[in-house]
Amino acid sequence: MSRYIKYIVALILLGAGYKTRAQDIPQVWDLKTAIEYAKEKNININTLKLSSQTAEQNLIASKAAVLPNLSGNVSQAITNYKSGLQNTSGFGLSSDMTLYNGSYLKNDIKAKELSLQTANLSVEAAKNDITISITQAYLNILLARENITYLKDLLTTSEAQVKQSEQQFKFGTIAKKDLLQLQATYANDKYTLVTAKNTLQQNILTLKQLLQIPTNTPFEVSTTDTVAVAPALDNLASAQDQALRTRPEIKSGELNIQLQSTELAKAKSTLRPTLSLGGSLNTGYNNNNIGGYGYQLNNSFYQNLGLTLSIPIFDRKVTKTNVAKANIGIEQARLSLLDAKTTLTQNVERAYINVQNANSQYAAAQEQFKYTSEALRISNAALKEGTNNIVENLQQKNLYVQALQAFVQAKYTASLYTKIYNFYTGVPITN
Repeated sequence: MSRYIKYIVALILLGAGYKTRAQDIPQVWDLKTAIEYAKEKNININTLKLSSQTAEQNLIASKAAVLPNLSGNVSQAITNYKSGLQNTSGFGLSSDMTLYNGSYLKNDIKAKELSLQTANLSVEAAKNDITISITQAYLNILLARENITYLKDLLTTSEAQVKQSEQQFKFGTIAKKDLLQLQATYANDKYTLVTAKNTLQQNILTLKQLLQIPTNTPFEVSTTDTVAVAPALDNLASAQDQALRTRPEIKSGELNIQLQSTELAKAKSTLRPTLSLGGSLNTGYNNNNIGGYGYQLNNSFYQNLGLTLSIPIFDRKVTKTNVAKANIGIEQARLSLLDAKTTLTQNVERAYINVQNANSQYAAAQEQFKYTSEALRISNAALKEGTNNIVENLQQKNLYVQALQAFVQAKYTASLYTKIYNFYTGVPITN
């Protein structure tokens, strides 16, 4: 199911009053609030939680299978013979329990425990995925918002330059083409600002879709959020080792091998005899027998207790094929774990490289932005005093815009990659 289909489903469920009510949805969001909300409300995560609850019920049923059962029976029958009608009644209690079955029940309990743990780890893995997606979407909003702040300042400067140039043109101190160039630049700055605002709205929509809330819901990102770019906490080898020891997908793969091994033990146990203990209490009444109803119930009352040994001889190769499939399942689980470890170490290494590159780009972009900002300030002052021409000023302004966009992009990219890299080692995203 695609992300957009899930979003539509979420809207339908919300409209039907499913769990989340309008008053439950925050209006001002910081990153921590968004992540916690998604972990609690996300449809995929809640579906996995229900699967975990099903696994828990399977475990309860498996543990109860070792207990004795108890059932009662009542019968009433009328039979027509040549000699006439015969009325019979019967009452009884019966119980049985398995004493030995080749450890099948014991291994079944273990398998259900492993299945429950695996289901819980699937929930944790889904939470990790949504955490990274929410973080990326949230930082994109902050990026777009900061970009708008800079562009507004730039537009203010352009507007002031146009007003000054209009006055200069009236007095004949500048040419018409110079005024037109400044007016065109001012119009382009307004267009750039509008585009940036549209980008912000698109990023907000993306985050809303990840949070699975209606598009018309009031939504405001916290103004207190800041982005700090810090070096990664661990080197690559240490981060990979930490990830392999803590990530839920690796733990799930290891448990899956244990689960398949337990399934093999279950399959082999069906080759062994099964010993069960059974007992019953019964009584009855027949209108053709001597004595009244109470007398017959008392006189016919009997108890039964016995052992049953069932020895498998030929089961049409059912056990043999189950053992073979269980061995295949073990090999598949081992390969899946190996693939998960390989994928994880590659992802950590990719994140490490991304962090190194992003931090280097951020440092360079920061320096470039610092110099172009100062150069533009000097150029604007010179233009205002009439000691600089418009062409040179526009060239300097273009350099500033390019440096601005590179700086803001590099800043949030470095922050995102650092958070993702540290997240692999167990550091919470919101730290």
